[in-house]
Amino acid sequence: MALLHQFQLENGTVTYKSKFLQSDSYVTNSQHNRIVVSEFGTLAVPDPCKSIFGRFISWFEMPRSTDNSSVNYVVYKGDYYVSSETSYMHKVDPETLETKEKVDWSKFIAVNGATAHPHYEPDGTAYNMGNSYGKHGSSYNIIRIPPQKSNCSDMLQGAKVVCSIAPAEKMKPSYYHSFGMSENYVIFIEQPIKLNLPRIITSKFLGKPIADGINWEPQYKTRFHVVNKHTGELLPGQFYSKPFATFHQINTFEDQGCVVLDLCCQDDGGSLHNYQLQNLRKAGEGLDQIYNSTARAFPRRFVLPLNVDSSVPIGQNLNPLSYTSASAVKEADGTVWCMHENLHSEDLKEFGGLEFPQINYSRCNGKKYRFFYGCGFGHLVGDSLIKIDTETKQMKIWQEDGFYPSEPVFVPVPKATAEDSGVILSVVVTPLQNKNTFLLILDAETFRELGRAEVPIQLPYGFHGIFVPR
Repeated sequence: MALLHQFQLENGTVTYKSKFLQSDSYVTNSQHNRIVVSEFGTLAVPDPCKSIFGRFISWFEMPRSTDNSSVNYVVYKGDYYVSSETSYMHKVDPETLETKEKVDWSKFIAVNGATAHPHYEPDGTAYNMGNSYGKHGSSYNIIRIPPQKSNCSDMLQGAKVVCSIAPAEKMKPSYYHSFGMSENYVIFIEQPIKLNLPRIITSKFLGKPIADGINWEPQYKTRFHVVNKHTGELLPGQFYSKPFATFHQINTFEDQGCVVLDLCCQDDGGSLHNYQLQNLRKAGEGLDQIYNSTARAFPRRFVLPLNVDSSVPIGQNLNPLSYTSASAVKEADGTVWCMHENLHSEDLKEFGGLEFPQINYSRCNGKKYRFFYGCGFGHLVGDSLIKIDTETKQMKIWQEDGFYPSEPVFVPVPKATAEDSGVILSVVVTPLQNKNTFLLILDAETFRELGRAEVPIQLPYGFHGIFVPR
């Protein structure tokens, strides 16, 4: 169940609080003292107090969508929400962590959910993506949410589908966790992690969790869709690459008629199923076997040329950018085959690759940038913090044995001139009985530790976080 954490820094003092999100799923499960609402990887079993007939009939009921918003904090129109990837979000008070309204995307716009990783314009306009499902299959939708409220009770009013994209297969759309956005374009990556809709719909009847209907199918190529976010026009260029899986994009920007897209990529998306509870409960050699079978994610750069017409020679590399070795070659069928550049040195392999990437978002999102930060995965969960220079590929590392940091959150120094002038915040947990969990603060430029605030209780490992200025 979603647990909200808060470290509050004020006048040299750090305080900590946490509260469970008061979602319908949490309240119902607490009342029954068991899992009643199915989650992504957990199937709720029929109520044992029901009659035999009632339990039998319950297997044929459509699975209820959970409102356990456990992935990320997001901001729409100045309000803070917690989100997952279903139709439901919850407005929360970032000061008290109190749960406010439950919000259903489908009441405002024709989508059946949205990602937990929207992008923001400087004026507060938000963009997101969400699927819609109907009798004819599915579609990917790019959503725009206006920055201002029309009244005090306004939530997602005014949200609009900017563009709908048809999947390669209507009944087998791709799973996606995030997307890229530059100054003028949204980049959607259609990857070979497939949602088998018939299997998901019948999962409850078959006694399987929803996750059982999500599969890695590397016979499909990865495709990049480029959409003008102002007009909603889907650009005609067909950009493909070899099969890979991606969950988090790093940054996207435009340069010399191209879109430069930086992503964390895995060559095998099948390891998604390794993060099941029975695997995470293993120890020693059994846990090592799971980790060794899990694909590592590495930061990569792709270049997508925006102007590709019939006059372009076949076999020509259309990348004009001297600072990247990524290629984009026109094929005989008119498609463009994209090969990546590694945004890392060989040394990154020693730290298990990198995920949960972050940048100086307010300054660099959608713009050319130099630095990004993330977690190194020398374990099934992150066990180091890493800073990478995209120009030199050099790294800076923070790591301590037995400690596991969360996603780094970059907080810029106000009015700073340097891109990496700021601090990195990360919540570091440990299973060591004689050690405490703590909030870690690093100098973002040097990666020198500035301080830590210890919490004398055990905290669960977390994923995403947000800094809320006061």
